[in-house]
Amino acid sequence: MKRLTKKTLSVLLVLILVLSLNACGAKKGQETTTVTDRTSETSEKTAVSEATATQEKTVQSESNSSVLEPDLKDPIELRFSWWGGDTRHEATIKALDAFTAKYPNITVKPEYGAWTGWQENIATQLAGKTEADLLQINWNWISQFSPNGDKFYDLNKLSNIITISNYPKELLDLMTANGSLQGIPLGTTGRVFYWNEATFKKAGIPIPVSFEDIIKAGETFKTVLGDDYYPIALGEYDRILLLMYYLHQTYGKPWVVDKKVNYTADEVKAGLDWINMLEDKHVTPTLATIAGDGAESLDKNPKWMNGNYAGIYEWDSSASKFQSALSEGQNFVIGQFPKDLGPNKSGFTKISMGFSVSANSKHPAEAALLLEYLTSDPEGVKIMGMERGTVSNSAAEATLVSEGLLSGLTYEANKLVMGFKGYDIDPNFEHSALKDSTGYYYEIFQNLSYDQTDTETAAQYLIDCVNEVNAAN
Repeated sequence: MKRLTKKTLSVLLVLILVLSLNACGAKKGQETTTVTDRTSETSEKTAVSEATATQEKTVQSESNSSVLEPDLKDPIELRFSWWGGDTRHEATIKALDAFTAKYPNITVKPEYGAWTGWQENIATQLAGKTEADLLQINWNWISQFSPNGDKFYDLNKLSNIITISNYPKELLDLMTANGSLQGIPLGTTGRVFYWNEATFKKAGIPIPVSFEDIIKAGETFKTVLGDDYYPIALGEYDRILLLMYYLHQTYGKPWVVDKKVNYTADEVKAGLDWINMLEDKHVTPTLATIAGDGAESLDKNPKWMNGNYAGIYEWDSSASKFQSALSEGQNFVIGQFPKDLGPNKSGFTKISMGFSVSANSKHPAEAALLLEYLTSDPEGVKIMGMERGTVSNSAAEATLVSEGLLSGLTYEANKLVMGFKGYDIDPNFEHSALKDSTGYYYEIFQNLSYDQTDTETAAQYLIDCVNEVNAAN
């Protein structure tokens, strides 16, 4: 497999860091010994000094724990960062305009883009303490970037501004690290099959309801429509999620237990063989074909827009961007979950995303006010609708119901996947070492699609990589 040189360099860097820390630890140990050997007079002076320092820390702590209130008079500038598609961007910017109209002393600088490369960008900002005041985050960012609960502001301290009671306790617990509430959960999401009904009609076949139907459609598309038509397009990350679907439905057990992969190499190999078969049967294009399309993301790919790629396996919270990208005459519909692999439910679900306030923000109270406006204020909630998926906020849900907005494609897709929910995602499943474009998932499925490895080798490598990431986190 590739990247041996890069991984070796990473190991060397870690060893250097460990040695440096040990050296620091040795110095501290020497200093402690020196203090122990001092005279009793010096020890008494030290004790007095330490007592004074403790008093000062207590006063400082009490000062820091004072309740913050938003400044509604002086000019304040906030930065707010998020990723998503065009419809999410448009709705969020509209909501920001309404927020600044309501609070005219506060201006908000939006920072947004597509998902590709977004996590790497945020990781760099967090390391340099240059992140935005308010951030849209992935749930796994808490365990990856803030395991000690110190990268994001403890929202418990802003509960006079944010109505935390609007959110389910079980979801808040998942957003908590070391007793610090690192973000609020916007909702839950899951992967759903979506189809372009127009292309299937063009091929003369109905929308598939089983994997047998999907596989047969591959040959029909090739014969009737041509080599450039495929029933479904699957990128690297889509493939690891479809592998989970296969494993969960076939074997009926979670992917990871006690931080170790809960499947044998033979079981994982069987799943990878099945994924490879989808390419061989013209069900999905090769990764080289998708890369050759030259699109930044699938929703911006002309082959998706024009119906050449007739299906996707996507988050319910992303449905609108794929639907709106289709050209005239295409018809975007929700598919049923195929159930012909085994007797077990295999819907893949997680916390969709969250909002967090930066621990480095100079304006945490005002950032919290913006968060509350977008998630609980009826005006902000109506503007946002379900652009970030279904909502976990009870007040927002009541607003959407009263306005007749708790409906439509995203809502129906979410109900469908929650009814077919399988096993919970483990916290490190989306760790950047696995999920990023330079991560193990991409490496493995690229090597398989480009015929640079076999499924037996890839299966063991995937297990080893996941176990390695879990052991380190």
